[in-house]
Amino acid sequence: MRKIIEKCPACQNEVIVTRIRCTRCECEVIGEFQPTIFNRLSPENLTFVETFVRLRGNVKEMTRELRVPYSTIRNHLDDVIAELGFATGTHPEVEDLSVASQQEVLDRLESGEISVEDAAEELKRINKERSIS
Repeated sequence: MRKIIEKCPACQNEVIVTRIRCTRCECEVIGEFQPTIFNRLSPENLTFVETFVRLRGNVKEMTRELRVPYSTIRNHLDDVIAELGFATGTHPEVEDLSVASQQEVLDRLESGEISVEDAAEELKRINKERSIS
């Protein structure tokens, strides 16, 4: 099944879905249907969001399952946020997030998931992001 297109292929204007059909009984409903915000996501980012939700937002578990560093998960999450049309800039809770991020790095270091060098690099990045905010 194909993803719902959001732009007219001819003029790039917004399109609306006007018909839906049941794949089992063939019942059709005609009207104007608003696609969800998640229709904006690329297939890769939609899969990322599904994994994020399935793991209850536990970035530590995502690093294990996807076998990528913490920074990759954070960057991918920023991409998803931007693709959904939300700002990825500063927020009032940035201070709380950076403290939580620092603790997560220390937890990963303690459990042996990352090296001392990787932890130092991530902590520097977190502090740099916090000072920019």
